[in-house]
Amino acid sequence: MQDTLRITEVFYSLQGETRTAGLPTVFVRLTGCPLRCGYCDSAYAFSGGTVRPLEDILEQVASYRPRYVCVTGGEPLAQPNAIPLLMQLCDAGYEVSIETSGALDISAIDPRVSRVLDLKTPGSKESHRNLYENIALLTSNDQVKFVICSRDDYDWAVSKLIEYGLERRAGEVLFSPSHHDLSARDLADWIVADNLPVRLQMQLHKYLWNDEPGR
Repeated sequence: MQDTLRITEVFYSLQGETRTAGLPTVFVRLTGCPLRCGYCDSAYAFSGGTVRPLEDILEQVASYRPRYVCVTGGEPLAQPNAIPLLMQLCDAGYEVSIETSGALDISAIDPRVSRVLDLKTPGSKESHRNLYENIALLTSNDQVKFVICSRDDYDWAVSKLIEYGLERRAGEVLFSPSHHDLSARDLADWIVADNLPVRLQMQLHKYLWNDEPGR
């Protein structure tokens, strides 16, 4: 029996976030997520989707002739077969990343994959789900992301940055304003004022295409 995944969509667009922002990327969006963050912009991926063999998914990815592939969700690690998919994407020669909530164990992910670990802030309403054991597994190939909803969220994220020395554990630490809750300018001013070793991240795709699925 073939390995399968439940997929919401596979599409080719510009990466809107992370260290490869602005680069053409294939996105493989898996269906399902055990979290319910207040600012979620992909709730349409919570259910539905289509069950597809890994071979079929890999063929569609290859048809775009990409350099970069991002596996996202939902929460991709909620489906065990995300692990072999990531390995096979790396074997095919792509630069691969995964966007994960930080609530599930990342230890089984192929080390060639850049793990974008989204530590949930209190404003997300899901910060109690953070699996802090993941932090010890981070390498310079990985990235840590905070979505900031308020000044309280910012102060909390700074406390975690300091507590875990995140800028030394990961290749990038990304502070992103929640699109509808916080001004990017305010967040930029706070980062500069505190001289933080983090990168301000604005979601490029939202400025180009709003919240259109598949873009």
